[in-house]
Amino acid sequence: MPTYAALLRGINVGGKNMLPMKDLVSLCEQAGCARVRTYIQSGNVIFDSTAVAARKLASELSKAIEQRFALRVPVILRSAAELDDIVGNNPFLMAGADQNALYVMFLQSLPDAARVAALDPDRSPPDRFEVRGRDVFAHCPAGVGQSKLTNAWFDSKLATVSTGRNWRTVCTLRDMARG
Repeated sequence: MPTYAALLRGINVGGKNMLPMKDLVSLCEQAGCARVRTYIQSGNVIFDSTAVAARKLASELSKAIEQRFALRVPVILRSAAELDDIVGNNPFLMAGADQNALYVMFLQSLPDAARVAALDPDRSPPDRFEVRGRDVFAHCPAGVGQSKLTNAWFDSKLATVSTGRNWRTVCTLRDMARG
């Protein structure tokens, strides 16, 4: 079975939207996932699933979390192959940027090309970003906490839902998906 990553937005951040990882594992297993494991407490799950089941998993998992914990949590999926592609093709890493300043925003759906073209590249200097398919690569030298390149901004401008991860987490998830 192929391996996937489920990325949950806003879980266990700042004492809000508390969701124990053991409960998240249980929900994934109940949805038919195998070899379920989590990484850190912020809603990163690696699992094996059939492609058919994986297509429905994001919405099923989101519904199950809402029913059991009364939390509305967006869930975004990427395959192991997609994680490999992301790690292998970060435009800022290839340009020599500091890995500690790199982030990826995972988009739930492919944004419209006109919306991508309308994004303001100078929204948050010296931060830079590049949209590639359903992913936004960001270079934020002062840290993402100081940046105006937020989930809310990308969500509203691209008419989708996003969740972000730092580069170290992205690489760890890719490595876990390979194993």
